[in-house]
Parts: sequence; C-alpha cells; structure tokens
Amino acid sequence: MTRNTLTVTEVARNFSDYINRIFYNHEHFILMRGKKPVAELKPILATKTLGDLPVLLASLPSLSKNESEKFSVDVMDIRNSHPKETLQDPWQCL
Repeated sequence: MTRNTLTVTEVARNFSDYINRIFYNHEHFILMRGKKPVAELKPILATKTLGDLPVLLASLPSLSKNESEKFSVDVMDIRNSHPKETLQDPWQCL
C-alpha cells in the first residue's frame, strides 16, 4: 500500500481522483493542514460474514493426527499455565 502526504486543499480540489486512487490502487493518504497531520484516507479492509466461514474453514490445511495431538497438548499446557480465575469464557451469559 502506497502512503502519500497531501494538503486538505489538494484533496478537496481533486476528491474523486483520490477516491479512485484509494479504491483501485490501494493508496493511503495522510491529509495535512499547515504542517500538522489531521486525517487519513485509506481503503476499507474487505470484511467477511459468518456465511463465509464454511468456505474459509474448508480452505485451511488439515492437520495430521500427530500434529493435532501436539496442538491439543500445546493448548492444554497454555490453559494449565494460567490460574483458573484469569480464564474467562467470552460466551458466558451474565
């Protein structure tokens, strides 16, 4: 991603051109007023929806049985290294 510094006046005069550069070229602009940065213009990151989850999970590589056992041991080691009161279930209803 390219990052450029522009004055607010320059962007105001050529706004649609800069929006196109952001959208098509993924450029990133810092807007200056005087010698101070006041804002930035950058592309919005593409977001995924919950409906995209099955395709995303299917695209991940599968672990072998040995790898999944080692992963399980690593997770349990991490969980056991923290006191129980510091572990909170983010899905637990209050």
